[in-house]
Amino acid sequence: MANRLRMSRIVALSLGAALSCLALSPAVAQKSIITGGFDVGPGGFPGNFNPMAASAGFTWLSTYYEPLVVYDAKLERVVGALATGWQVAPDKLSYTFKLAPDAKWHDGKPFTSADVKFTIGLAKDTKAGSVFAARLAAVKEVETPDAQTAVIRLSQANAGLMDTLTKLMMLPAHQLSAIPVDAIAKHEWWSKTPVGTGPFKFVKYETDQYVELAANADYRGGKPKVDGLVNRYFKTTASAAAALKSGEVQVSYVEADDAKTFAGNPQFRVVEGDSYVVNYLGFNGDAPMFKDVRVRKAVMHAIDRNAIIASLFGGAAKAASCAYVADHLVPAGVDPYAYSPDKARALLKEAGWDQINGAKPITLLSYYTSPQQVNIMAAMQAMLAQVGINVVPKAVDVPTYNGTVYAPQPDWTQYPVVYAGIQIGPDPSGINVALNEKQIPPAGGNVARVRDAAVTAALDAALAEVDDNKLASRYQDVCKAMNASVPWGSMWVAKRYGVVSTKLKDMVWLPAPAGGPYDQKAQNWSITP
Repeated sequence: MANRLRMSRIVALSLGAALSCLALSPAVAQKSIITGGFDVGPGGFPGNFNPMAASAGFTWLSTYYEPLVVYDAKLERVVGALATGWQVAPDKLSYTFKLAPDAKWHDGKPFTSADVKFTIGLAKDTKAGSVFAARLAAVKEVETPDAQTAVIRLSQANAGLMDTLTKLMMLPAHQLSAIPVDAIAKHEWWSKTPVGTGPFKFVKYETDQYVELAANADYRGGKPKVDGLVNRYFKTTASAAAALKSGEVQVSYVEADDAKTFAGNPQFRVVEGDSYVVNYLGFNGDAPMFKDVRVRKAVMHAIDRNAIIASLFGGAAKAASCAYVADHLVPAGVDPYAYSPDKARALLKEAGWDQINGAKPITLLSYYTSPQQVNIMAAMQAMLAQVGINVVPKAVDVPTYNGTVYAPQPDWTQYPVVYAGIQIGPDPSGINVALNEKQIPPAGGNVARVRDAAVTAALDAALAEVDDNKLASRYQDVCKAMNASVPWGSMWVAKRYGVVSTKLKDMVWLPAPAGGPYDQKAQNWSITP
């Protein structure tokens, strides 16, 4: 372990040095700039500029785009962003939003209800490459009675709507409406001339290196205290940690091992908190070797989750028996799937594993490439091998992963099982996008092609619940259904870490699900020399 850590530090320093020279715009290079590895970590990658297609990286995206609403800085409640207030009908079939009257796009045009209508319409269209299409399927229409009022009407109640709206960045109708819908997903507008309403304006993207933003002097929340932001891209979190120590960046997501090296250092503040992300083994619904529930249960019993949590997470994770670990969402009596290789072998024998697949290699596809996660997959591989399941981990970058699992006509042999993560909070409706049969791509993020009637029914019932007092019970039903049929091998929910230089003042960084968005008030961030 010590040798591995030393080697990772050497690699990190080399990478950090290689990326140290940034050709910033001359007008910005001499001013007060905050530089960070805002998108470092799973989900953050160069080219993730289209917020309709983003499943992570919102900490950065929301410095220049904004949604109608966001979570507060404690992730406890929803507060206004571009909406100053809202009303929800008792039947939860209509949501009326009052919009900020002084909000403007970066090109000076006013933000209006027409932009809300345009954004939701575009995000509902699967041809736009939107990950929100299925999540917004219940939206019947968006009415615009005046420029500062938008009314979202639903065909059926959707308890997850407000959570979805925290991630749906508003887009300028006057800038994008002329682009054909089927060409918009990968249009150069996102990485060359994007226009938002946030405290910072887009300046440029240097391919695979960084994105540069400049302060929006006309921001309704006040002119930012710094002149610009720079988002650096790193191939590994270890190289980001090295850049923090050298002073090249002032904030970044880091892995737990790297976070420990900053503890007690007065030059840095280590941020630790729940990730709200459950890691899981997603059994491809089209893969014949995982059709039998006994095989899926055998996988659960074969993996010593507590040992992995203790040794590789350093105890900074909690084992999951469904997608949830919060006490109020996990009902009594669910099977903990305790580690038992003997029980796993017995289940495999009952299922006829030798005839189904036997020792044939099974690709375990993942976008996790950090040393910690690579070691975790190696541990799972070894444990599964002990019971006769031969998985072969294949870690790829996020674009390659997404291109494989979101393919219009996917080949299950390329990913019979995935190791991935999905946010489970602050609103528990977050897992719907990855488990509901209605969310199979291109509609949503059910990349494992899970087709489980009981799970889908439980999720539908939870989303349709109009009584807030009954929601926890509804999500307990989701947990029960998942626990019984194991459409996923739910593994754990880990802690997440960030490091912030003490030179930064009023910097809000949270270990939030998918990197936010939350009320980070980026206009208040400042940096001392």
